[in-house]
Amino acid sequence: MVMQRHHLTCAGIAFALYLHHLISAIEVPLDLPQPPTITKQSVKDYIVDPRDNIFIECEAKGNPIPIFSWTRNGKFFNVAKDPKVSMRRRSGTLVIDFHSGGRPEDYEGEYQCFARNDYGTALSSKIHLQVSKSPLWPKEKVDVIEVDEGAPLSLQCNPPPGLPSPVIFWMSSSMEPIHQDKRVSQGQNGDLYFSNVMLQDAQTDYSCNARFHFTHTIQQKNPYTLKVKTKKPHNETSLRNHTDMYSARGITETTPSFMYPYGTSSSQMVLRGVDLLLECIASGVPAPDIMWYKKGGELPAGKTKMENFNKALRISNVSEEDSGEYFCLASNKMGSIRHTISVRVKAAPYWLDEPQNLILAPGEDGRLVCRANGNPKPTIQWLVNGEPIEASPPNPSREVAGDTIVFRDTQIGSSAVYQCNASNEHGYLLANAFVSVLDVPPRILAPRNQLIRVIQNNRTRLDCPFFGSPIPTLRWFKNGQGNTLDGGNYKAHENGSLEMNMARKEDQGIYTCVATNILGKAEAQVRLEVKDPTRIVRGPEDQVVKRGSMPRLHCRVKHDPTLKLTVTWLKDDAPLYMGNRMKKEDDGLTIYGVAEKDQGDYTCVASTELDKDLAKAYLTVLERPDRPRDLELTDLAERSVQLTWIPGDDNNSPITDYIVQFEEDRFQPGMWHNHSRYPGNVNSATLSLSPYVNYQFRVIAVNEVGSSLPSVPSERYQTNGARPEFNPTGVQGAGTQKNNMEITWMPLNATQAYGPNLRYIVRWRRRDIRGSWYNETVKTPRHVVWNTPIYVPYEIKVQAENDFGRAPEPDTVIGYSGEDYPKAAPTDVRIRILNSTAIALTWTRVHLDTIQGQLKEYRAYFWRDSSLLKNLWVSKKRQYVSFPGDRNRGIVSRLFPYSNYKLEMVVTNGRGDGPRSEIKEFPTPEGVPSSPRYLRIRQPNLEIINLEWDHPEHPNGVLTGYNLRYQAFNGSKTGRTLVENFSPNQTKFTIQRTDPISRYRFFLRARTQVGEGETLVEESPALLNEAYTKNQVDIATQGWFIGLMCAIALLVLILLIVCFIKRSRGGKYPVRDNKDEHLNPEDKNVEDGSFDYSDEDNKPLPNSQTSLDGTIKQQESDDSLVDYGEGGEGQFNEDGSFIGQYTVKKDKEETEGNESSEATSPVNAIYSLA
Repeated sequence: MVMQRHHLTCAGIAFALYLHHLISAIEVPLDLPQPPTITKQSVKDYIVDPRDNIFIECEAKGNPIPIFSWTRNGKFFNVAKDPKVSMRRRSGTLVIDFHSGGRPEDYEGEYQCFARNDYGTALSSKIHLQVSKSPLWPKEKVDVIEVDEGAPLSLQCNPPPGLPSPVIFWMSSSMEPIHQDKRVSQGQNGDLYFSNVMLQDAQTDYSCNARFHFTHTIQQKNPYTLKVKTKKPHNETSLRNHTDMYSARGITETTPSFMYPYGTSSSQMVLRGVDLLLECIASGVPAPDIMWYKKGGELPAGKTKMENFNKALRISNVSEEDSGEYFCLASNKMGSIRHTISVRVKAAPYWLDEPQNLILAPGEDGRLVCRANGNPKPTIQWLVNGEPIEASPPNPSREVAGDTIVFRDTQIGSSAVYQCNASNEHGYLLANAFVSVLDVPPRILAPRNQLIRVIQNNRTRLDCPFFGSPIPTLRWFKNGQGNTLDGGNYKAHENGSLEMNMARKEDQGIYTCVATNILGKAEAQVRLEVKDPTRIVRGPEDQVVKRGSMPRLHCRVKHDPTLKLTVTWLKDDAPLYMGNRMKKEDDGLTIYGVAEKDQGDYTCVASTELDKDLAKAYLTVLERPDRPRDLELTDLAERSVQLTWIPGDDNNSPITDYIVQFEEDRFQPGMWHNHSRYPGNVNSATLSLSPYVNYQFRVIAVNEVGSSLPSVPSERYQTNGARPEFNPTGVQGAGTQKNNMEITWMPLNATQAYGPNLRYIVRWRRRDIRGSWYNETVKTPRHVVWNTPIYVPYEIKVQAENDFGRAPEPDTVIGYSGEDYPKAAPTDVRIRILNSTAIALTWTRVHLDTIQGQLKEYRAYFWRDSSLLKNLWVSKKRQYVSFPGDRNRGIVSRLFPYSNYKLEMVVTNGRGDGPRSEIKEFPTPEGVPSSPRYLRIRQPNLEIINLEWDHPEHPNGVLTGYNLRYQAFNGSKTGRTLVENFSPNQTKFTIQRTDPISRYRFFLRARTQVGEGETLVEESPALLNEAYTKNQVDIATQGWFIGLMCAIALLVLILLIVCFIKRSRGGKYPVRDNKDEHLNPEDKNVEDGSFDYSDEDNKPLPNSQTSLDGTIKQQESDDSLVDYGEGGEGQFNEDGSFIGQYTVKKDKEETEGNESSEATSPVNAIYSLA
């Protein structure tokens, strides 16, 4: 995690501004008389666009408001006489309007602005106005330039002189940029330099282009055409190895020589504060490298920058210390040369002490200081109100001493504006400073009762700008204390500000500033609040995630609760766009389905109005690699080839594997198959090939994220044919009918065929009698042998063959002819009852000769014939249990207790079931019942609980009664268990509650003579509070409720009377849409308005009992015995197909859906009689 704190940065910026405030001159309030002060003016060298109007700015302040005038080229400029020139109201800015015509060039010159009022005159700098120019390129005929390959060359640009100078760049006549490098580059003068010319340089032409700033136009010079004379013809292969490029071309290698500047030394002058650009361009074969050095020291640290492939050295913001000798060293493998450049730094004037406004009280002394430096040293000239001070009226209170003017015992009326002009041959400086003599009591210029809020431990200041003449003294007090604040953590400045090096919590309070002079005093209060800093306590961390995942970037912030916090996110230092995949939360950012474009720097910025903190982390997104490219086949051989490829970008996850795939166009054209796999650190592999395959290859890169897209396929490569080396696999013989044998095998694939016209030689013979071999040649992977005996073994061989020959002798495989149904049934079937749901079977196995095939299993088919409970319908669907292999015993489980069953057995082979054994009948004994169908709990009041239940779905015998256990509970506390026993006919019971709060848990079981069955557990619902329950009970006795019910009844009665009267008067009511439609005479139910919705398919079976709700009651059981690991269970549909269950149950939902019925079913009546 990268955490960057910005508190100090913000504080540093604020403190820099505050220091500037401290050293700035005290401002005179504008409501007091004062000389003019220039506040805004155009730059000295002012270039304007000729297509626009010209604005020459000059703004000033003063009291009275200044009036303005201008000079042009040192003479008074009469604005009123020129209709195109006007001056803005209450401003000195000149507006020259060309909408009605005129030439901007007519107004070029040197302008100066004068701002005057009763107390003096202020001057602007001299503004040199020039109109931008973009002259056309002079037409010239450019001849074809012939040059020897390897020779140096410079193409001159010589752009037309523009104002400002145009930007130069080289392009072809088709507007394609000229590629530049250390061999070919553009110099600062605009010329194009070739260290050495190569043959490929003649493939394009060269045109110099000049782009002019103001007009945004580009002018193009006629293109140069090169004709390169070479000693050897062009051969691309010889140029691939750069080291041997020149020798391959027959070019003589040469030592470097300077093309610019010329000779071994030169000099350059530069002005202080501008950028110095030194340039060295050298020729040579190979192209030289350029290095820069300074004699007697290092290159200026932090100010130097190499440009134009190290051919230029830029030193920014030059100072006198940068003077000296610099040299460039051009070198190649043939040698080196150097050129020395002597740099002299001159300086236009620059301020050491710029004169500041001087405010004096009557009788006070003061001074104006104007000190400047430069090279050569500038001369100082003083002016007063725009006139040389020597020509101004004498003033006994003023004395000029070089760069200083001293004032003694000044009096009101001595106000004026003084100008200091510092100049040398490289430029000048002009500064205005007024002297104002005033008699003013103290005044505080800041708003009253300021509130300053600052972050704890930060530097801060309390401002108290003031004015007065004489200049007042200012003192600070805290919370009304008498001690002046200055020293320690506090520092009071002359301009009225109180600086605190480090604001602490104890520094909070009310501060008072008091300004005092001989004319009085003024004061103001400032309240300071110190706030807790904003801190990111858990910032985002660098993460590496897979594409499509959901990374979360944390940003948990702690801040002062009295400040409003704003959390924003940046991506790559730009505001993050919060799309539908970005979710910003209070303590972080979640990105859903991260993609490659989400990779980058994420910055959490937590800010308040006073400070901010930020934390940065880098999110790396792992993508599937880019596809490999540029596949190449080399070292072509009969059974191998060398495949080479260029890896694609791994997208931040290293490539682990390369998968080589191939495609052939004979057997499966367009189908790609995996050939081989290689480590991710290789990009070349030797591939084994098969004969007679027209190969095409492609490569897939694999990394941790996934596989790349396949590469573009390689060129095709055809191998020669050969006889097969492999025979088919998976050979087998089996009958599909009782008199045949089908021989099948896995065919050879495209890389195993080895030649054209692939075919298979199939051979077979009886195994038991060692008969003759039969054979057949086929092209499909299947052959059927007919008229075979039933289920006899055969020896089988399948051999591959093509036009080049046969494969080696194949192995022999044993197969069998077709099976027929078994001829005998199991005998002596015996049944032993194990329990109410399971029986044990034994039988005598059939003789193997009667099976006529491979023995699969013995099967026991059984069905439930009836229930021992009278009038109970049962399903007679046949089921079976399988006993695989040659065995004579097994267990049948999951039977219904208390039922009559029938059973028969068969033996099964691959063809099907044999004849059935004789049917055996057996009963199952009683079992325990299933749980009651339901238990309903009703609580009509707080005293009783009513229970109601239904009989078990599977009684599994004759019910003898019910057992109910119940106990009260309240939370984790439980009462004692109470037990009740009921007769089989009883299905209701009422309990007297012991308290109105507790709930009850009930355990209900039915029982037969065998024992108690499954338990049904229910709990009473939670009661509402007692008051609410009483309100529910008593609502029917409330008078308002009785009145409401009576009103409703009366309203219904009135409506019925109105309807009856309307009908008796012949009201029409639509009975049918078509009065002529006749009813079907066969539809007897229509006559009485009833309809029978019975379904013949859903009628109950004969002798079945139905409940009052019309559903058929089944008595089934899921009880089972552990199978002892023997046999398997299944079930047949009505068509005899196996469906994997032992019984079919009536939908339980049918019975459960009618639980609200309180009628007793006929089955229950039977139970009561039992």
